[in-house]
Amino acid sequence: MDQHEGNRRSVRITARGPHAGFEIDGERLDPEAIEAYTVSQFAGEPAHVVLHLTNRGDTRFAGLARVSVADPDPGPAAAAFLSAIDAAELERVTLARPDLGTGPHSLTTAMLAQLGEWARGD
Repeated sequence: MDQHEGNRRSVRITARGPHAGFEIDGERLDPEAIEAYTVSQFAGEPAHVVLHLTNRGDTRFAGLARVSVADPDPGPAAAAFLSAIDAAELERVTLARPDLGTGPHSLTTAMLAQLGEWARGD
């Protein structure tokens, strides 16, 4: 069993025009309790559902609820990102950074900072 298997829930959303019905693990939710919802999914990953609850309807709590269908493993995405890095470009850009220090591990620290900036699209 994958480490995130226990976080997965069976989710069914039935949308008809402006109305939708919701079930989580076979339990129907009061549609009046749901103000909005989003579903997102990356290729090859389980979907992620976010339900925005209202103070109306039959709810056990009110506010913003996040239902994680699965907690994606960042390993494959990180591996893909790192395998696309040009080592020569990383070295060139890192050595030109104004925050590159001279102390122990300063080159590694600067490389990690550069990789973080690239990952965020900076």
